[in-house]
Amino acid sequence: MIDVWIIWLILIILLLNTISALITVFHRPRNIVTTWAWILVLTLLPIIGFLIYAFFGRGIAQEKIFSISNQKHVGLDQLKLMELADDAKRKAIERQDKNKDPNNRSDQTHYADHIIKFFNETEETPLTRHNEVELFFDGKEKFKKMFEDVRNAKETVHVEYYAFIKSDIGEQFLELLTQKAKEGLEVRLLYDPWGSNGTRKSWFKDFEAAGGEVLQFITSKNVIAKTRLNYHLHRKIVVVDGCVGWTGGFNVGDQYVNVTDKFGYWRDTHVRIKGVATLLLQERFFQDWNASIERREEALSFEEKYFPSDRFDIDANLPIQIVTDGPDRREEVLKDGFIDMIVSAKKSVWIQSPYLVPDDPMFTALTIAARSGVDVRIMIPCMPDHPFIYRATQYYANLLTSYGIKIYSYQKGFLHAKASVFDDKICTVGSMNQDFRSYSLNFEANAFIYDAKISHKISRAFENDMKDSLLITPEVIKSQGHWLHFKQRFSRLLSPIL
Repeated sequence: MIDVWIIWLILIILLLNTISALITVFHRPRNIVTTWAWILVLTLLPIIGFLIYAFFGRGIAQEKIFSISNQKHVGLDQLKLMELADDAKRKAIERQDKNKDPNNRSDQTHYADHIIKFFNETEETPLTRHNEVELFFDGKEKFKKMFEDVRNAKETVHVEYYAFIKSDIGEQFLELLTQKAKEGLEVRLLYDPWGSNGTRKSWFKDFEAAGGEVLQFITSKNVIAKTRLNYHLHRKIVVVDGCVGWTGGFNVGDQYVNVTDKFGYWRDTHVRIKGVATLLLQERFFQDWNASIERREEALSFEEKYFPSDRFDIDANLPIQIVTDGPDRREEVLKDGFIDMIVSAKKSVWIQSPYLVPDDPMFTALTIAARSGVDVRIMIPCMPDHPFIYRATQYYANLLTSYGIKIYSYQKGFLHAKASVFDDKICTVGSMNQDFRSYSLNFEANAFIYDAKISHKISRAFENDMKDSLLITPEVIKSQGHWLHFKQRFSRLLSPIL
């Protein structure tokens, strides 16, 4: 009799767990793949599944979404006026270039009018010109130049990172920021505490005493928000005096400058921008900062020193859009833009990403391009920094190989670069990975550069990395073994919620 009651009790618990799982998952809109993944977790792991959901499954509170998405476009009107004033000059430059060589226009944007318009109308991010760009592929070189920019700052330094880790390079950076604050500059630092593992508020005591300001991003402001681990400030932005900006894949930590041995050589990509596009990076910093403050009266507002109009005497006519995205939006702007460029490519699509976990639309776009004769190449790391995501990455690498896509596994160390180039004419560098998290959960930022010369440099860097990479072939896939293939398939099932 007791055994019967135990069986009935278990059945009742399972029934209640299943009903609760369905109510929990369907109470807010999700894509169907994510919905099924959470149902799988909640039903197969009674009680434990709900604990996992409490930390990783809940959305951002509506008031926080409003706080992020309702931020004004501080400085956008200033930028538009500047661009209108420069329009006549730009057209004159174009006419001169066309007269010199009708087949070699300096303005590459005619090739990508549709994607420029898409980003501007969806995200309200105008195309900027009069920019100069430097690419950095090595952490030591990147920080050396960035520190030089910060040392030369005269008025303001704004820093925003997913990971600002207490480490040797972190200490150097914070000491430099503290020194600039002592000199009387306005120095602000915004970071994501979940990405900055081991970083405590007490570390910034001397910085704040010197006059610097530091904030944690809005999704980590209180105990309730801190249990929502799925939403991260993944952007990497530095703006100096409103005229020099940095963005890309490098965070602040010793592994990014090859001090630690765990990952070997850290291969990443970052971009330094001098010019009008910096104003868009500045505006994004303002929006994230103002969303994270405690009191509205502390919000940053427009001032000429933040958005200068007299520091861009640049002859270059390099077009750039700064595109940001996050879970505060209904549209997945960055992912949709990538899909647009992939299906529009005529010759080549080359992508570097530490994670390769595409959703169905992205997977379809990649395979359509490959089957249409486009040279699609994707480079991934040879080692994990997150085991589940890496096994899911391996699964999709194997699957995409069967569609004729060339997948390269970088062997020299850890590939963390988020850089892509399309037809050797358009390239993008930023924080966006090719996975569900970057598509819909993280707050991301990418620079889209419409210039053949810069795109060519990204392509050459890709080719150099190919020398240190292993091409995934059917023979390589077969050698992986049945147990590894099982782990890849299992991880793929959970990929929408990883």
